[in-house]
Amino acid sequence: MAPDLTANYSPSNKVPDALDASGLDDDFSADSKGDFDMSETPDAVGLPHAGAVDDTPRQARMPAEYAGERLDKALARLFPQYSRSRLQAWLDEGRVTVDGEVAKPKQSALADTDVEVTPAVAPEMLAFQAEPIALPIVAEARSYVVVDKPAGLVVHPAVGNWSGTLLNGLLHRYGDAALALPRAGIVHRLDKDTSGLMVVARTVEAQTDLIRQLQARTVHRRYLALVWGRAGHGTVDAPLGRDPRDRVKIAVVPGAAGKPAVTHYRAIAHGELDGKPVSAVICDLETGRTHQIRVHMAHINHRLLGDPLYGRIKGQHANQALPGGFARQALHAWQLGFRDPETDDDVEFRAALPADIVALAQACGFDQELDLDLFSRQ
Repeated sequence: MAPDLTANYSPSNKVPDALDASGLDDDFSADSKGDFDMSETPDAVGLPHAGAVDDTPRQARMPAEYAGERLDKALARLFPQYSRSRLQAWLDEGRVTVDGEVAKPKQSALADTDVEVTPAVAPEMLAFQAEPIALPIVAEARSYVVVDKPAGLVVHPAVGNWSGTLLNGLLHRYGDAALALPRAGIVHRLDKDTSGLMVVARTVEAQTDLIRQLQARTVHRRYLALVWGRAGHGTVDAPLGRDPRDRVKIAVVPGAAGKPAVTHYRAIAHGELDGKPVSAVICDLETGRTHQIRVHMAHINHRLLGDPLYGRIKGQHANQALPGGFARQALHAWQLGFRDPETDDDVEFRAALPADIVALAQACGFDQELDLDLFSRQ
């Protein structure tokens, strides 16, 4: 009998926890004040507004009372909008001139000289720049857009990925309307190498509404995961937090140090890969924590195929034996349902399986008991 892929899990009767941008959530909270969740990286930094991207040279006349001071100190007084360390760096890079001559890093300020500083645009300053990035659009309404994010696309700028993100693509597609929204309308994330559906708000009102739906756990998010072992069905209710031994990773953290996280799962097909049992599993989220499915499935000894962080088996990466060089976690956000912020209608969308996961599923033999074509119908 073909598995029923349309059944929904009933939401828990727990009081919804207020999601925040503290670095542990894939959902953004209504009170995050537009800050970005930098949980992909341990060394989080803030992002400037688009208006901060400005490399226009600044000129000033050096006052007599600054004469004799170290030039970087005098520059910090002349240009208080920049830190002294940043001005010193620009001195070292030859971005400061005095009377038309490139200043020396250790020289002193001279009275009544013309000083010019040419700011350098740091990589993070490009975070809010529009870029022509292809965005596979599944649905587009006046209040939201649903995107089928491909694997490899980072959702928002962060250390190591200041450009080329989904956010940059949204700014290119929607222009000033997206720029006016916190995070360009983004309300939740997918990991870089997880593919599938995301909803993005197109108005402030819709963004607030969608965030509240996420907080109330009424947004239905269903994933297909390919995992090691013969999985069954159940619920993983295990709090998540930073792994104290590796700050890049998330781990099950008992007690107050962890944030509540709930994943429902059920196997819909079983197979073998290199003589080892594997399962195709449907996962439904109640909460949206960073790496939630990946960590929860590893916690019950059903690690995702290909997962570079949590997929180690007997000292080896889980992707080393995978066919076709499959080198990402086998996780796809297949189904997404929510209430239309404008019409109050319930809407639901599906994203076809990407070719790499289809090929891996076939290699596992899942097509013997699972209609993979079902996952291609939107």
